[in-house]
Amino acid sequence: MTVSAKTTYYVTTPIYYVNGQPHIGTALTTVACDAIARYQRLCGQPAFLLTGTDENGTKIQEAAEKAHVDTLLFVDRLSAAFQKSWRELHIAADGFIRTTEPRHLRAVQEFFRRLRERGYVYKDIYEGWYSVSDETFYRDSDVENGIAKETGKPVIRVKEENYFFRLSAFADKLLEHIHAHPEFLLPDFRRNEVIRFIEEGLRDICITRANRGWGIPFPEDESKVIYVWFDALISYLSGIGWPDDPVWQTRWPADLHFMGKEIFVRFHATLWPAMLMAVGLPLPKQVYAHGFWTIPGLKPGEKAGKSTGGLPHPTSFSRFLAERAGIDFDLAADAQRYLLCREMNFGLDTEFSVESFLRRFNTDLANDLGNLLNRTLNMVNRYTGGVLKNVELDPEIGALAEAVRDDYHRAMAEFRLNGALEAVFRLVGRMNKYLDEKAPWSLAKAAESGDAAAAAQLRTVLGTCLEATRFSALLLSPFMPVASERLLDQMGLASVSASGSQALNWGAAGNTWQVKTPQPLFPRMQNLNLSEKDIQTLMTPPEDAETQARPVGAPVPPEEIAPATSNISIEEFQRVQLVVGEVLAAEPVPNTTKLLRLTVLLSEKDVRTILAGIAEFYKPEELVGRQVVIVANLQPRRMRGIESQGMLLAADVEGRAVLLQPDQPVPNGTRVR
Repeated sequence: MTVSAKTTYYVTTPIYYVNGQPHIGTALTTVACDAIARYQRLCGQPAFLLTGTDENGTKIQEAAEKAHVDTLLFVDRLSAAFQKSWRELHIAADGFIRTTEPRHLRAVQEFFRRLRERGYVYKDIYEGWYSVSDETFYRDSDVENGIAKETGKPVIRVKEENYFFRLSAFADKLLEHIHAHPEFLLPDFRRNEVIRFIEEGLRDICITRANRGWGIPFPEDESKVIYVWFDALISYLSGIGWPDDPVWQTRWPADLHFMGKEIFVRFHATLWPAMLMAVGLPLPKQVYAHGFWTIPGLKPGEKAGKSTGGLPHPTSFSRFLAERAGIDFDLAADAQRYLLCREMNFGLDTEFSVESFLRRFNTDLANDLGNLLNRTLNMVNRYTGGVLKNVELDPEIGALAEAVRDDYHRAMAEFRLNGALEAVFRLVGRMNKYLDEKAPWSLAKAAESGDAAAAAQLRTVLGTCLEATRFSALLLSPFMPVASERLLDQMGLASVSASGSQALNWGAAGNTWQVKTPQPLFPRMQNLNLSEKDIQTLMTPPEDAETQARPVGAPVPPEEIAPATSNISIEEFQRVQLVVGEVLAAEPVPNTTKLLRLTVLLSEKDVRTILAGIAEFYKPEELVGRQVVIVANLQPRRMRGIESQGMLLAADVEGRAVLLQPDQPVPNGTRVR
């Protein structure tokens, strides 16, 4: 198969370490990457967004043991939790990679084969500092009094025979590349941190640990597993099909790796580029590190997150916004997306404050954007019957809109997402003042008296407000995809996806409008105070976060559902145990086009492997988290060397398998009667 050269803008989130639930620190990174990918598509550039979960490593195994849960079940649940959280935040990921997937294992083994073939891996004794919490090896200079200076986490002294990567061989090459490509590492001051780190001296890095039964075995020596960071970085390749699927060539090199600053210097800006150099693959074009959310009481530079317990779960935060503002969950999720990107000063640390978020909600979304939409549509309906024709736009506002668009593009190119949003709201704020200045209610009164000039001016004012609102909605769509679609729909316009990149030109909507009756998107919050109960609600993961029983499951192929040949008794039917379960994981079965291998949770002690011939109808990533109905007492059957421990039920609709599932979430293991 011949594949053309790179054609797609490829952006990645970090591959999140699943030792805990998602929070709005990880949500910030994911929403930002999603907004960047959506922005590229808005501009007419195909984009591919990859996210995923890093499921290997000592810390995860220890967390599973502490929870008295099988490690695979532990990571299945948490990976499902991340996927569900991202769906609820409207993350339009094109790929989701898990480091426990067979495709990732194959990619890691091929990567190591090439490293060894080129002489960059050798065996030696490692003696030094290691942090289980950070999953990181540290130099003596990085440690003080048993604590890693960089993270404040405890370290232990270890001595064991391991395999090493010749990182020291790449110091000069890395510095040469960084100096030749100043856009490679961003922001600028982070680049300087990397240069200092490399100039202090790179040492060869230990890339294996003793095999305790969890992780990717080291090729040719299964007494070792591959160091979690070394295998996790390779997921940026395995997630786009490297090395098996030639389509990876249309996506690599990555245009952007986007992450928090704690994994920037050591891993993404030093180790990963050296690894790519070692196997002869191109380096990513840009690597960007944003700052932390901080909260009062933390040390300077310490991030709020899982270990500090200071950030809400994204689903809990959306539910809180929905209840406080009286809006539906999807709009609340969009509001959270906007607030995360608007409040974070990208590149720097920013204090997290729910109160600030609520004030921003009222100021920007309710007072400015919501007010502009409602005022404009109400006046168009009141003064022109909802229809405007022969509109001539105000050139002054057009010039402002084009300047705002240029500032927006500049900010997005520099990953100053807060700056891009600030630019859009310059236009939104100006339009509210414009309405006050032009007083269309007075123009309408004059027009009713037969003043033709006033009638023309009224059309200009209202048409200009409509066009500015449309223009703003498109620029906001990467950040608030659902709200933008609803806004455009109320204006009688096509969806963002149907608009095309030319829609970013001022006046692209034409000179005729037919609008609908306005429906408020973001009502003003009356209560901005937080009670102790509110704080507890925000900091508590949703009840379903543990098992994640939303979207997607696995029916059986139509051809496997035999037609009834005769009636059966009720006793015979009652022998069939139909049970509700939840799909924890799904992956293709190698060398087949129809089969998917599913991991289905019925109870803590009953997790089934089930093969389902539905690959033609459902993507694996669609099947994680959805509740399904299975035949639980079917005789196990081996197919393709895998024992299938049940059957998933589906309807046969003209040869297409359609999933059967409860119409609302029920406890896993519930009998179907």
